[in-house]
Amino acid sequence: MKFHQFHAGQVITAGPVLVTEAEVLAYARAFDPQPFHVDPVAAARGPFGGLIASGWHTAALAMRLAVQAALQDSDASASPGLSYLKWPHPVRPGDELTLHAQVLETRTSRSRPELGLMRWRWTMVNQHGRTVLELEATTTFDLGPVAAAGVVPAPESGA
Repeated sequence: MKFHQFHAGQVITAGPVLVTEAEVLAYARAFDPQPFHVDPVAAARGPFGGLIASGWHTAALAMRLAVQAALQDSDASASPGLSYLKWPHPVRPGDELTLHAQVLETRTSRSRPELGLMRWRWTMVNQHGRTVLELEATTTFDLGPVAAAGVVPAPESGA
């Protein structure tokens, strides 16, 4: 999607994506090798009563869904960061996750008019409706030199 196609109040939904035990183990072994992520036996005795995905793995899955649904082939250029990130419930092998991304605000940068800014809130839920990830991100979009000169592109036609 292009920057001008986003608007406050818009909700983009993507997924579901199935989380497999093999993916949980592979991600955790590479990036977050804590026992409750990499050892099913130890995880069963631990605080979560079984294997859970790394929160960073959950965030990476949300990113993949956001790219597939909204950012692929867009003019998105970067993100300066997150306002917050929470993992209210663990993700377990076998969970199916769906992302709901609500656009909170879109505007042109005051200091750099060639950049569009979008603030959006992501909520990812499992198949039981439990929230497994919440975050608020800002994404920048390259509007190019034409936008910096004050020329706004016409919305794309659906015809």
